[in-house]
Amino acid sequence: MRLPQIQIHTTDAKIDLNISKPQQYIKQPNATQHIEQPAAILEIRTTKGVLKIDSSQARRDIGMIGPLESSANYAEKGKQEALKGMARRASEGRQMMDNAGKGQGRETIPNIAKQNHGPHRTPFNIKFVPSIGSVKIDYTPGTTDVNIQRKEPIIDAKVNKPTHQYTPGKVTGTMIQRPDVDTNVII
Repeated sequence: MRLPQIQIHTTDAKIDLNISKPQQYIKQPNATQHIEQPAAILEIRTTKGVLKIDSSQARRDIGMIGPLESSANYAEKGKQEALKGMARRASEGRQMMDNAGKGQGRETIPNIAKQNHGPHRTPFNIKFVPSIGSVKIDYTPGTTDVNIQRKEPIIDAKVNKPTHQYTPGKVTGTMIQRPDVDTNVII
């Protein structure tokens, strides 16, 4: 006995797909910025140093004095010498007057001449000219004041938005072959 057979034929569906890809464009423009740095303010104030050198004592020690002081010194020395001379002559006159009545008048004048004449010893010694410490130095140092005023930079920055373009993709399908199921029974 023969059993009936069922025969099934299937036809697959065929689809044609058209795919257009999505497109995306992104661009980030650079930021716009302006930077400015103002110059700092710098002030410098100085006072000069003062150096004073007084060498007048040293100049006096070596005999270099001004004309006014020199004239005054010579006038004073002349006055003292004149007073000494007057005192000596008065002393010599008194000596001659005292010895004149005693019979010693002949010896008085030669004695006076011996006192006024003859070798006079002048003392000598080593002398440091000018004397030590005769030059006086006085120094007042100068000052320097520095003042700096710092200036902040001026920054102006503007962020630019990105440029973004997007075209979505597209898929279209066309059925080329429809699916089909064919069934037959064979006896």
